[in-house]
Amino acid sequence: MMVVPVVGAVSVVHLLNDLIQAVLPAIYPMLKQDYALSFTQIGLITLIFQLTASVLQPAVGFYTDKHPKPALLPLGMVFTLLGLALLSLAQRYDMLLLASAMIGLGSSTFHPEASRVARMASGGRYGLAQAMFQVGGNAGSALGPLLAAMIIIPRGQGSIGWFCLFAIAGIMLLAWVSRWVVQSNARQRLGNAARKGNGLSTRQTRQALGVLALLIFSKYVYMTCLSNFYTFYLIEKFEVSVADSQLFLFLFLAAIAVGTVAGGPIGDRFGRKWVIWVSILGAAPLALMLPYSSLFGAALLTVLIGLVMSSAFSAIIVFAQELMPARVGMISGLFYGLMFGISGIAAAVLGMLADVTSIGFIFKLCAWFPLLGILAFWLPDMRRTV
Repeated sequence: MMVVPVVGAVSVVHLLNDLIQAVLPAIYPMLKQDYALSFTQIGLITLIFQLTASVLQPAVGFYTDKHPKPALLPLGMVFTLLGLALLSLAQRYDMLLLASAMIGLGSSTFHPEASRVARMASGGRYGLAQAMFQVGGNAGSALGPLLAAMIIIPRGQGSIGWFCLFAIAGIMLLAWVSRWVVQSNARQRLGNAARKGNGLSTRQTRQALGVLALLIFSKYVYMTCLSNFYTFYLIEKFEVSVADSQLFLFLFLAAIAVGTVAGGPIGDRFGRKWVIWVSILGAAPLALMLPYSSLFGAALLTVLIGLVMSSAFSAIIVFAQELMPARVGMISGLFYGLMFGISGIAAAVLGMLADVTSIGFIFKLCAWFPLLGILAFWLPDMRRTV
């Protein structure tokens, strides 16, 4: 039976964690103006954050698979708190980069362990638990730009310090979750389930993991384009204000949160392969239409893209966990790390492309990436093989 308070707690902290992370891209227009930054420098900030958030995640997961460290949960949020405080006080570009790295370090510590806890507390409803955990992060990503538009944009960089309260709340919740992990025997039950294996050969398992990695690549190159450059696209093409552009970004990110809720339980019921197939490939025609739409059409299409594509990630994570049930922490860290790493590299490359071409060009280019969703055809049907 699912331990709802525990899954709910890690979901709420995921909301707080990703809300804090979302503040960074949300204030890019303000930082660009205040520090006279180029799009390349904007992309580099994201690259530093995403790489810090990605490189350590598989290592943290691999280590904690063998040596459980529940105390890493609140410790990760401490790093986030320090990075957020530095971001509010930074006066130079290098300090912005250091603050981004600290926030990324907190994320790399949080995600593998929190994802494992969600699976431990799922009661066998892995897709639902992972969707609940993921929707917390998506909701936070949606609220971040909205709160940034309401609090930071009118008051300036120093007001970022108010967001430290969210990090403190997260530390307190994760301290409680870590105590639950220590006191329960959920980790032992998870280990017993892992010994059953996945029913696939080593070659099939590696092929499936490779396909999932390519699907993460296709999904997050496109999602990075939208989440990092959508506000600039709207400002440049439709001449909307910075505050209004944040509201449009909020609609897109809110749609992601809504779509995520459905993806997990649908995968539990009908199979995760089907969900992955539809969610990524199904967004392709919408993405191809977006660069040629009106302002209203862009808002509608991005909401639909968010709803469709968002169901994939929780399904991919659970699919990967089922492929390697004895390495839940490592595999969770690896795929969260891939998500952050690909997003960071894509942000840097797309920022440079935008500088030498245009924002409109990168939206037309990235619209082709969801077509790689066709690769889901080569995933095994886990309902038959397990």
